[in-house]
Amino acid sequence: MANPSDVEARLTALETRMEEVAADATATRHLAAARDRDLADLGVKVDANRAAINALGVQTAAGFAEMRAKFDQIDVKFEQVDNGFAEMRAKFDQIDVKFEQVDNGFVEMRGRFDQTAAGMQQIVDLLTRRDDQP
Repeated sequence: MANPSDVEARLTALETRMEEVAADATATRHLAAARDRDLADLGVKVDANRAAINALGVQTAAGFAEMRAKFDQIDVKFEQVDNGFAEMRAKFDQIDVKFEQVDNGFVEMRGRFDQTAAGMQQIVDLLTRRDDQP
């Protein structure tokens, strides 16, 4: 068996080591608790960031919906303008038809004036021949 003084020294060393292990266990518990608090804090921050990002997404979606509605209103206005131009084009086409009728009337009048001038020239020729005869 071992020497009793050797056992005493070993027992003292063992007790010292047990105190160190107990201190390490306490430190480990404190570190674990701090880690748990850090993880809880991190979870709160992640949840806050997620909520902020979701709110930003909702706000952005609402902004895009509002912008889409404005573009729809602009599309309606452009359609009204296009319809106005189509109505103006139809009226200009009607005016073109009227001008064509006026042009045809002038051509017809020119033809009749030419006929009248030819008839008058015949009268002048007849009168001139009558006056030239003895």
